[in-house]
Amino acid sequence: QVQLVESGGGLVQPGGSLRLSCAASGTIFSIYTMGWYRQPPGKQRELVAFITHGGGTNYADSVKGRFTISRESAKSTVYLQMNSLKPEDTAVYYCNAHLTPVLGDYARNYWGKGTLVTVSS
Repeated sequence: QVQLVESGGGLVQPGGSLRLSCAASGTIFSIYTMGWYRQPPGKQRELVAFITHGGGTNYADSVKGRFTISRESAKSTVYLQMNSLKPEDTAVYYCNAHLTPVLGDYARNYWGKGTLVTVSS
């Protein structure tokens, strides 16, 4: 029943900025981590960044210093602020959440449908 809905993708010029949002909804007891993955055309999906329930973050080397992941205090929405975008950032970006829907259940992994980011002149 858990759903992840991404928004904010689109076409942006090199050097520009975009802000992606991911909202988790449904029955959620506890969220352990939320993050962003991306899949460039013709390439494998890769981790971009994730944030833990305690606020700890981790970034791929390719986006350090340019991207920032954050969350609202309720921990049900995560954002990815992308600055100084490059053509190689072009990809479908997927939201991911590792969470427990109900107390007593095992933690599960959930994925959004993805949002396309295109960096081009």
